[in-house]
Amino acid sequence: MKTSIAAILSLAALMPQAHEKYVKELTFPEGTTAQQKIDMASRLVPDERQLAWQDRELTAFLHFGMNTFTGREWGDGKESPALFNPLSLDTDQWVRVLKDAGFKMVILTAKHHDGFCLWPTATTSHSVASSPWRDGAGDVVADLRRSCDKYGMKLGIYLSPWDRNADCYGDSPRYNDMFVAQLTELLTNYGKIDEVWFDGACGEGPNGKRQEYDWLRFRKVMKDLQPDAVLAITGDDVRWVGNEGGRGRETEWSVTPLVPSIYSYSDSVNNALGIDAISKDLGSRELVEKADRLYWWPSEVDVSIRPGWFYHDDQEPHTLAQLSDIYLQSVGRNSVLLLNIPPDRTGRINKKDETRLMELRRWIDTNFSTNLINCPDSAINAVILEEDITKGQRVERFEVLALTDSVWKPVSQGTTIGKKRILTFPEIKADSLKLNILSSRGTPHARLASAHHITRPGEVKKFKSAYPTLTSADWKHSVSTGRTPSYTIDMLSPQTVAGFIYTPPVSEKSTEGAMFRYRVEISTVGKRWREVPVNGEFGNIKANPIPQQIIFDQPVKARFIRITCTETTGPKLNPADNQITILAPKE
Repeated sequence: MKTSIAAILSLAALMPQAHEKYVKELTFPEGTTAQQKIDMASRLVPDERQLAWQDRELTAFLHFGMNTFTGREWGDGKESPALFNPLSLDTDQWVRVLKDAGFKMVILTAKHHDGFCLWPTATTSHSVASSPWRDGAGDVVADLRRSCDKYGMKLGIYLSPWDRNADCYGDSPRYNDMFVAQLTELLTNYGKIDEVWFDGACGEGPNGKRQEYDWLRFRKVMKDLQPDAVLAITGDDVRWVGNEGGRGRETEWSVTPLVPSIYSYSDSVNNALGIDAISKDLGSRELVEKADRLYWWPSEVDVSIRPGWFYHDDQEPHTLAQLSDIYLQSVGRNSVLLLNIPPDRTGRINKKDETRLMELRRWIDTNFSTNLINCPDSAINAVILEEDITKGQRVERFEVLALTDSVWKPVSQGTTIGKKRILTFPEIKADSLKLNILSSRGTPHARLASAHHITRPGEVKKFKSAYPTLTSADWKHSVSTGRTPSYTIDMLSPQTVAGFIYTPPVSEKSTEGAMFRYRVEISTVGKRWREVPVNGEFGNIKANPIPQQIIFDQPVKARFIRITCTETTGPKLNPADNQITILAPKE
């Protein structure tokens, strides 16, 4: 099979180009014309750290901590350190499994929103030093550092800015000092760190005040102590893709006018451009022409191997079909895949997750190790395209054609390419393949790198609870949409209820949201209501809108159950009577 590249470009794109490159960011001089902006954008390139980061393709996230032992996604910071006691913690097993699965780096949640620290910090007693694990002498970060060195794995650190345990949170200067002290410990005492991960999580402090983070100070500490590390999400090295579903955009630009939140002017500039992290368009010509500055800010797709980010006994890992789709929609769409694999309460990667990771590794190797580009008799249904991003990201629109029976036939098309683009299409046999560049910002440096025949795994499984479902079609549902929306279910006769599942709405309307905080009440006659003790929060449901299961501390008996929304993820709740599933106790 022969390949070729044909360029069908506008005259402007073929004009002579200046050779100057702009590394990582550029500011347009006053008076720069629209065409000059596009030309300059074509010559914006990654720095060496970003280029090495994009080459990794696969990074593992390890969500492990207090939530592992409480069963929650977001702890409230009131948990006792006595709960943390992984009796068989084995970081060698973590790294060995991940290395065998093809990962190049692991990022550990050294501190999540509950404020519990996995290292013996001097900044708070809410850490492993106060736990029974190893009689308070343990250090998860140090263990993982040794394991990474042993197996040749890079190490990254996630340190949550939001801290629901710290009394000083909301007293901005005091908390920023504490955060800098924690960051300094992590970046000083544990060897080389290759990625530092700060999300923008921010809540109200115990004093009722909103914390104002000193992002530039945090960044300076990181640059001083670990100059070779990339700063992800709030930083200007690596960008959040905008969802936690494992999907990169069909049009994923690494060159974007979206201003990283680390800069104080980010909100004003981004609002003026009408964009944010979840916008579909982050790099079109129209946006570039309106912008005053651009950044090389590539996308990282973060998603968990399970529905939740922490380990829960009642959850199963995603199927191979789901993970293969995630791979194609992340690595295959100009992004790095950050896949979370949460260790269980024993302190090991669960066998089910290990098995699924090995299945994914075999699927990748089986389908993409052999390049069929020079095999004329082979059927293909996928190709990989690449741009030389050391010269910039330039391709705006392309098509792939196959020569069959002496006729060129289009088999796929798209917009951006970037570091890597994987395209799938119905099976064909072709004598030659051709990549047509239909639109480009200057001279394109793209190629049709390989052709493959891939096998897609079977269908995905639906969420299934370990608790029996009580819900009946005969029950009466009512939905209130007032200031405090609520769901009321009349079960017609008294039932023993163990809990419920809330399935959040799927809506692309920015005005519609899901329940974030809630209250549960029961009644025997529908008049006098008794509140059921629950944590009252669907942690992370905005970014990760999956079904969430709530199990009561003790089963309750009632005819009526009412779930009231006290806070939504959007301006208004999008309610429906099929979003609540009632669960019975286990048999």
